[in-house]
Amino acid sequence: MEEKKLSCVDCAVTNCNMQEKAYPAFCLTTHMDEKVLAEAMKLYEEDENRRSMIAAAEVEHDYYLQYTRIEEIMAYARKMGMKKLGIATCVGLIKESRKLAEILRYNGFEVYGIACKAGTQKKVDIGIPGRCNAVGANICNPILQAKVLNEAKTDLNIVVGLCVGHDSLFYKYSDALVTTAVTKDRVTGHNPVAAIYGADFYFKKRFFPEK
Repeated sequence: MEEKKLSCVDCAVTNCNMQEKAYPAFCLTTHMDEKVLAEAMKLYEEDENRRSMIAAAEVEHDYYLQYTRIEEIMAYARKMGMKKLGIATCVGLIKESRKLAEILRYNGFEVYGIACKAGTQKKVDIGIPGRCNAVGANICNPILQAKVLNEAKTDLNIVVGLCVGHDSLFYKYSDALVTTAVTKDRVTGHNPVAAIYGADFYFKKRFFPEK
């Protein structure tokens, strides 16, 4: 049996944050590939990466426990000089995306959005099994969403409720930086962390059926 390779998700110390305790024997900080670390640090010298890290740190510091996620997105965009914001939305959250667009526009941003079903293409035409038509015959089209926002030359794209996997493809093909305003989870009212908090209680049988 192959030995389990431990990583940060197996650690409860997080000494890498405060540096007040001993590092675990398997710590990635003390066992870091120095070449990989150097490559990562070198990339922060690129203008967009450097500006993004500075803006993110300032937003965290200046508005910690004060701003909602939406306010943080606007603050970050302003610090980055971003004026045209794209919204990639699930059609099931179009009401929420319309309100988000209203908020962003009121606060001085130009907004351009595209819904996942735009283009109206059939699932079966790209090889999706016909049984999936039970929840709708048309595909969600995250690659199209990314390409449309690329054509619109948005400065920052905001994801609102794209499905698991669809969001992955949107991130992959977006030219602009992407942040997420809403992560879809219909069971928890789009609050996925609730399932983690309840993993040993309300959701235990879902995740650990034999435990």
